[in-house]
Amino acid sequence: MNTLLFLIAVSVCFSLVLTVIYAVPSGPSVTVQGNTTKAVTNGTKINSSINTTISPGGYIFTVALTPTQQNLRWKGYVGNVTGTLTLDDANDQTLYSWTLTSVSGEVYATRASGTINWTGINCTWIGDGQANSTFGRLFSNRTIETNENQALSHISPDDNISATFTLTNHSAITVGSRTIGKNDCFAIQTYQNDAAQVFADSATANFTEIILYDGAFNKTSGNVIYATFMHQDIRGYRTDSIHDFQLILPENAAVGFTSSTPYYFYVELT
Repeated sequence: MNTLLFLIAVSVCFSLVLTVIYAVPSGPSVTVQGNTTKAVTNGTKINSSINTTISPGGYIFTVALTPTQQNLRWKGYVGNVTGTLTLDDANDQTLYSWTLTSVSGEVYATRASGTINWTGINCTWIGDGQANSTFGRLFSNRTIETNENQALSHISPDDNISATFTLTNHSAITVGSRTIGKNDCFAIQTYQNDAAQVFADSATANFTEIILYDGAFNKTSGNVIYATFMHQDIRGYRTDSIHDFQLILPENAAVGFTSSTPYYFYVELT
């Protein structure tokens, strides 16, 4: 009997030791290597003529003006990831480490400065309630994104957060121990080669960005998280650039705002 109890105890100990521990996204070290923005263009001269003759006064001209203006309500981050896997203790003392020759996984960004509930993360529309788990995103009124629009003064119906993340076209994504199914959440694809991407299946798209929420079925206590997949050295938004990730993030759009909204970045290697 004593032998049997001992074997049972040993089995229990092994089962505890062998329990799978899922890594969650962690904060990376960051080196800002540069930034760029569109230059303000000078005024365009208009000096109309009639029958090759410069027009005198007294005429009314109808013209079509098509400006391309920098959107100050959004900002972008692109870059590369150098990965290392380690076996560390609580004091960051390393037992062993592995340098990765190629990286895969996700990059996350959020305005939240506190702890992220990675075990409760899901699509933003889940925040509208438990019923959405059954009825899906079409049952949602997108309260989470509306709250985020209000927090950042994104009042324009053309380029606010909800208007930007309109499609549901992304690959399945695993965040820590949670897997979110293909095409479940609202998403975008940032550009490649200075143009919008064209693809037949979202699984073949590059630089997909997904908007997520860690508050489960609660509309008010969660955080919005932007996630994008990592790709090893592929063509980025510029025709002469190679990147591992690209994502866009909303900036404070309040009139007169001259500061910068901070975002906290996380990386999960797979």
